[in-house]
Amino acid sequence: MNSLEVTFLGTGTSQGVPVIGCKDPVCLSQDPKDKRLRTSAMIEWEDQRYIIDCGPDFRQQMLVNQVDKIDGILFTHEHTDHMIGLDDIRPFYFEQGDIPIYAEPRVLNELKKRFDYIFNPENRYPGIPSVNTFPVSGKPFFLKNLEVTPIRIFHGKLPIYGYRFGDFTYITDAKTISDEELEKIKGTKVLVLNALRKHPHHTHLNLAEALNWVEKIKPEKAYFTHISHLLGFHEKVEKQLPKNVHLAFDNLKIKI
Repeated sequence: MNSLEVTFLGTGTSQGVPVIGCKDPVCLSQDPKDKRLRTSAMIEWEDQRYIIDCGPDFRQQMLVNQVDKIDGILFTHEHTDHMIGLDDIRPFYFEQGDIPIYAEPRVLNELKKRFDYIFNPENRYPGIPSVNTFPVSGKPFFLKNLEVTPIRIFHGKLPIYGYRFGDFTYITDAKTISDEELEKIKGTKVLVLNALRKHPHHTHLNLAEALNWVEKIKPEKAYFTHISHLLGFHEKVEKQLPKNVHLAFDNLKIKI
């Protein structure tokens, strides 16, 4: 298998950066790396292209990156900033047919509630997309020739999934993890992890907690995502991090 290429489609928290009406200096920054769409990523290898999470900025992210085909979408959980862009798969559906989506059953059920017109054949009308659903459990599965291992993490009290793709692991919206699940991540070369802000949050890792996870997992490189303006200026925070740890930013591409 050829190397993976990962594109950070968005690296912001649920409100994005800048936040509407925000007068914080980070929100007012003119540095493009301080402007963050809602968190999402694109994984590519050989002729395959998968999206992780499909939030409210999905259309813009596809246009900016000139994406003309996707092979499927993996969902980490059902919060609005990670799933509400599903309707914008329509252009892909028109060209490709049903779009595969992967999520645990609880998340699939929530998608069916919010997008009843997509999932309910009795209410179908021309112009809406269609999907093929693939339930995710804790067991590894394959996307073509790439093994994917779901990683159970907790977003506060909500159980959600991160995903390991070979030597690359993508985790967002985490707060806690069991020792057993942590072992599934060890050995990964590149780790993506959420780091919301500097002071503690009840459902997200803050910067110190994210750095502690990096120390435990010991990847070759780590990138932080799902960042709010409260973390600080990208350029300033980046200089304070260990050499193998970086703040991700929108449209950053890395190869594994």
